[in-house]
Amino acid sequence: MKRFLIGITLLSSLVAQAQFGRNCEVRQFKLNAFNPGMEYEMATGVNSTLDIRIAWQMAVEPASSAPVEDYDFFPALTIQNRYYHNFNGRQRRGRDIYGNSGNYLAPTVSVFSPGQRTVEGRVVEDLHGVGGLVYGVQRSYDSGLSFSVDVGAGYYVGPFKGDILPVANLSIGWIISEKRWCVGR
Repeated sequence: MKRFLIGITLLSSLVAQAQFGRNCEVRQFKLNAFNPGMEYEMATGVNSTLDIRIAWQMAVEPASSAPVEDYDFFPALTIQNRYYHNFNGRQRRGRDIYGNSGNYLAPTVSVFSPGQRTVEGRVVEDLHGVGGLVYGVQRSYDSGLSFSVDVGAGYYVGPFKGDILPVANLSIGWIISEKRWCVGR
């Protein structure tokens, strides 16, 4: 299982050979405050990016008998291949697309490394992960403030019975480094 998740992560990185787009930022580096960590987003096409996030992330506890009601913070690596579907519409309406401000659809893969923990009286250890599809919104402002939220569903795997459960991510932070390419400025 670990090899499969690591393989998916490496494959996503290799496929990310950027054919720099005219709408997406070429690259941007962000610090997140809500889920403390770092995020790197790079253009992979005209309206698509590869987003890599390393953070302490809130997630469901998939080893619990009621996973949707049992949340915890776990160290996580999340990779999303975002396709921004509304850049052109935002530009036509005079809205900004700076910092990849738009709505997106993304396959997502997360690997959580919580270490050993006790869940409902039994010891659970090892990595667990989720792969799924999310729909999200990202907005960035001239001050550098950036936020994104995405929700969807994914299949959780690990040292427990796999199951399809909700996936949600919230990132609030600041863009600290960027290489602009946006024409929607």
